[in-house]
Amino acid sequence: MSLHQDDRDMERIYREHARTVYRFLLAQCRDPDLAEELTQETFCQALKAIDRFDGRSKVSVWLCQIARHLWYKHLRRAGREAPLPEGETGPAGPSAEQTVTDRQSHLDLLGRIHALPEPTREVVYLRVFGELSFRKIGQVLGRTETWARVTFYRGKEKLKGGEEP
Repeated sequence: MSLHQDDRDMERIYREHARTVYRFLLAQCRDPDLAEELTQETFCQALKAIDRFDGRSKVSVWLCQIARHLWYKHLRRAGREAPLPEGETGPAGPSAEQTVTDRQSHLDLLGRIHALPEPTREVVYLRVFGELSFRKIGQVLGRTETWARVTFYRGKEKLKGGEEP
């Protein structure tokens, strides 16, 4: 696909790929506001670098690579790892004890996912929170679909087995 700096092309690209980029970033940072900000920055950077897009990868992969770079840049600037999100409450009407227990279980799971080694953690985030296919995960991370499947399976087994990640 050939890309030009035509405003209509960028608008179309944004409409087609903004959700994918946003979900990718949300899976990384778990902060909707930051994911939105980084999504906008991704498209600004893409516009600046559009002449360097060579078409060897899909546009969505190219955009997610830019987004990934911006996420890592954000982490370096912040000098810390991404914070874990607060737990969500359960369905309406549970007891206070059940709400606390559910929240703690959710936080425990998020903590265990966060403790997984890279790239397993990133694959789990992209699959579970980003809802990406194994094929897209492989493309984003520069690996194969099979590698993404195996890495996710191993991470899931570590989480299910109760062993330390």
